[in-house]
Amino acid sequence: MTRATPILTALTLALLLTACGKGGKPDDAKAAAPKPAAAPLLLAPEDLRQVGQSGLIGAPVITGAIQPARRADLRAEVAAVVLQVAKDNGERVRSGDLIIRLDPTSIRDGLTSAEEALRAAQQSFEQTERVLARQRTLNQQGMISMQGLEDAEVRRNAAQSELAAAKARAVTARQQVSRTEVRAPFDGVVSERKISVGDTVQIGRELVKVIDPASMRFEGQISADRLGELKLGQAVSFRINGFGDAEFRGKLARIDAAANAMTRQVEVTAEFDDRAKAPQVAGLYAEGRVESANRRALVLAEGSVVRQGDNAFVWKVAGNQLKKVNVTLGERDDRRGEIVVASGLALGDLVLRAPTSSLTDGAVVQRVAAGAGAASAIASAAPAPTASK
Repeated sequence: MTRATPILTALTLALLLTACGKGGKPDDAKAAAPKPAAAPLLLAPEDLRQVGQSGLIGAPVITGAIQPARRADLRAEVAAVVLQVAKDNGERVRSGDLIIRLDPTSIRDGLTSAEEALRAAQQSFEQTERVLARQRTLNQQGMISMQGLEDAEVRRNAAQSELAAAKARAVTARQQVSRTEVRAPFDGVVSERKISVGDTVQIGRELVKVIDPASMRFEGQISADRLGELKLGQAVSFRINGFGDAEFRGKLARIDAAANAMTRQVEVTAEFDDRAKAPQVAGLYAEGRVESANRRALVLAEGSVVRQGDNAFVWKVAGNQLKKVNVTLGERDDRRGEIVVASGLALGDLVLRAPTSSLTDGAVVQRVAAGAGAASAIASAAPAPTASK
């Protein structure tokens, strides 16, 4: 046992040295091999957002609705029964198109009576004219006195007055008949029909409304406290209920001269910059701001800002690199989801629209066409699968 121990120890040491010698070569080769370069981050236009400028944050707020400038409330001008409703809600009409027809029977009877009275008055006047002509001839011949001539003139004048009154009554009767047909006052759309066939309407009852969709505008109210900041022609940016995040632009066209005594709000009107993009439906709720030149500041959508405690930063694209830039933030606009950037960025800078936590400062970026954005970088950065032995 005493002689065998040194022999086993020597064999063990030789095996360990051999194993270390064989295992050391691959490790040295791995250490000496160069590391593969990181794949660039692919960025498409939809992955980026540009720093803009706005005078809307903190500017006066307008709330109201989209209304047509041209609208007509057509009311009954005669008392009658509704015989026909030719146009329904939402149907387009041309100027002069028939919309509602009322029963003209009793009114036509009145017209017939007025025309007969006019005919009688015309005949009476013509007769008095002939009598007056004869009286003048006889007076010149000395066969009647001047008093007889004057009496003939009085009768002629009375007949003439009666003729004028009969003409007026006939014109009124014709107008009454024409008012049994309610027609469109201009090209537009029927927006609100309030009667049906068989209804009995009285004078003054509202029958139907007609609006001109091409004349839509933003009519709203603004706090009287902000009246000093308003001027005609100022830019207005607003959003309309039912159109999502679509932003509409316009200009302040009218400011009322008096505030509402109860709400202390002032009525204002803004015209669309592009009427072709205006909604064709009246009454939609809208809310916006009047742009103020004194409040212009750099703004950025809040989704591009990353917050860490009291600090905030964005990922800015500078050339072909991604830079982590600290920013100082200002006032926030809850309606638009934008925030003022007080420092750290300049107008026109490009930043990531939706940054993730896996980004690194100084990473190489590559601009690609739309549709091949940052999601493609995951695939390009993924290691190639190892071939099976």
